Amino acid sequence: MANRTASTAQAIHGTNPQYLIETTFRQRIYDSRYWKEHCFGLTVTGVMEKAVDLSCIGGCFGASRRPTEFLCLALKLLQLQPDRQMLDVLIDQKDFKYLRALALLYFRLTEPPVEIYQKLEPLYADYRKLRFRNMAGAYEIVHMDEFIDSLLRESRVCFITLPVITKRMALEDAGQLPPRISPLDDESDSESTDN
Repeated sequence: MANRTASTAQAIHGTNPQYLIETTFRQRIYDSRYWKEHCFGLTVTGVMEKAVDLSCIGGCFGASRRPTEFLCLALKLLQLQPDRQMLDVLIDQKDFKYLRALALLYFRLTEPPVEIYQKLEPLYADYRKLRFRNMAGAYEIVHMDEFIDSLLRESRVCFITLPVITKRMALEDAGQLPPRISPLDDESDSESTDN
């Protein structure tokens, strides 16, 4: 039961949601101690409680490529498929940065491109530090805005191959998104008028 997608879950991008994580990594997650001890029988609320206790983000690490707790909880969210309203609450809350990072990864995996840009771009203003566990098992510091940028621009994040999304410029040309105005543009405009 712990390795099955919820019966109420709908296909995402034409497939079972948990298949968005590649088979090799998914199998490593299923075999991990954290998955067996902490993820069995979790509900969305349980995942939120576990995510509040996270101390880093990351994919797999070490010689045996053990999955991080973050990656295990991402798979559990894919299995449970929380509703959009719950996901919005998780992303919009400001108290728990690792919970927000987990919800953002899930959002990027499951939602359509226009909604991804509309939801993630305003969060570029979140500069909080995140601990990232790299492949060697060492910790690095990344910032939330860097993590969000990687979700929008990279093809792989935390060992997960992200679904391809339409480039922002193409969505702007199609009239689906307004042109993005960077807060830096506003600052440079005000500086040039002051001089």
